[in-house]
Amino acid sequence: MRIRIVDAFTDRPFTGNPAAVVLLDADAAPDTSWFQRIAMEMNLSETAFARPAAPGGPAGWELRWFTPTTEVDMCGHATLATAHVLHTTKTASGTVRFTARCGILTTTTHPDGAITLDFPTAPLTPTAAPAGLAAALGAEPVCVHDTGAHVGDLLVELADEASVRALAPDLVTLAGLSRRGVIATAAAEDPSRGYDFVSRGFFPNVGIDEDPVTGSAHTALAPFWSARFGRDELTGLQASARTGLVRTSLRGDRTLLTGKAVTVVDGELLTP
Repeated sequence: MRIRIVDAFTDRPFTGNPAAVVLLDADAAPDTSWFQRIAMEMNLSETAFARPAAPGGPAGWELRWFTPTTEVDMCGHATLATAHVLHTTKTASGTVRFTARCGILTTTTHPDGAITLDFPTAPLTPTAAPAGLAAALGAEPVCVHDTGAHVGDLLVELADEASVRALAPDLVTLAGLSRRGVIATAAAEDPSRGYDFVSRGFFPNVGIDEDPVTGSAHTALAPFWSARFGRDELTGLQASARTGLVRTSLRGDRTLLTGKAVTVVDGELLTP
């Protein structure tokens, strides 16, 4: 079967967030350990497995995501990568519906190649900063929010963009402070550069020290910054070494995430 590596939330190879994508036949039924072994072999932040769903159901495809160490409830960049593969291989077009652990997800591919993901908005709950958070991050939080069950992160606002970019966290300590990890964010220093806020994501509990561009995190970042700026349409820059842009559109309990993707590897998976 074919396996592809796609850089998501970018229009240039070797930037954005790479995800592996495997399209399975409708009658394929590998066990979870097989999915996990492939994800461990790829050693990317996510490997996505998509299979045609049974006719008559709520979605056309079933979708699962695995980090090198575990299965996750929700992943934005690997969903975008999967939609890109379905579109570029002419396996599907237009709007595609997926059933996943976090519910029904929809992707829409536009004529210019951009893809919009329709994801559930993360519920934000203000919370006290856990003891040791500032020391583990190396920066003092302005405020902290819990992001709910499917995202499972602490959303931590910092004083400014420079503080986010300068982070070199203690990941061992950070792992004990949240379910999945920590999203650090701040308002853009200069919005004329084409983005409204910056973020970085550290997820040691699922085997990802720093994720290059995290779609699921933007389901929390969108409501946080939309409330702050009074606008539903924003652009976030994830300031990792690879960087990537995510356009967000808040629609109440749904958040639209838009970006592009580029296939960089198209190969054959030889191990049964």
